[in-house]
Amino acid sequence: MKYLVGGGTGKDVAIELGITNSLHLDLNNGWNALIDEIPSGADFIFSHPPYWDIIKYEKQRGQYSDYDLSNNMPYEEFINKLNIVNEKIFHSLVNGGRHTILIGDVRKKGQYYSIIKDMKWYGDLESHIIKVQHNCLSDKKIYNNNLFIPIKHEHILVFKKNMIWLFEEKNTITIKQNIMNITKITWRDLIQATLEFFHNKASIDDIYNILSKSEKAKNNNHVREKIRQTLNTNSNFIKIGEQWCLSIK
Repeated sequence: MKYLVGGGTGKDVAIELGITNSLHLDLNNGWNALIDEIPSGADFIFSHPPYWDIIKYEKQRGQYSDYDLSNNMPYEEFINKLNIVNEKIFHSLVNGGRHTILIGDVRKKGQYYSIIKDMKWYGDLESHIIKVQHNCLSDKKIYNNNLFIPIKHEHILVFKKNMIWLFEEKNTITIKQNIMNITKITWRDLIQATLEFFHNKASIDDIYNILSKSEKAKNNNHVREKIRQTLNTNSNFIKIGEQWCLSIK
């Protein structure tokens, strides 16, 4: 039995494809993805969740629901709730079944959010299809410069369930690291960062006082000489008087 999760379009597509045993579940028809069970196992489920709070589906539905994923909420809360729904869908699949999810990216207050990167992946990724996005809000906006790149795509991810008892869960983890603690970084990159730290003007002594504390400087008895050599042999460093600056072309 096949299940299509959606608010109306999925049913029309199912009929057009000759699929007669599909079920269509959504808040619009009284089914809550966060707390309600999926009625039966399925070999295919298509889901099209909200893209965070970009479109308020409460207005289309005519009433508010605490469980609406398009409610105004912190991004981390939205991702956590989306993970709950996606895991529930995956576990309802029969072995060999597929969950296909249509989702887009979001830009809000100048920050870009990649939902497919931040959400958990359940099962084996079988296909990643890039789809042109139509009727975007940004299509109606006119900007005074050419620096804005509108979002013109959506993602279709197809996940397959390949094991009965075990399942794969993938999650992107962001880790902040201090480049002073990295040994494989180049001296050029360390010096570049140091000059930026000093607002693009520093002496060799200034640079040495910073980088002598780095992991890369450990077990190196010629750090000052290495800094001087790097400054003199890289074209993006220039000397003005006794100060060194960046020269990025």
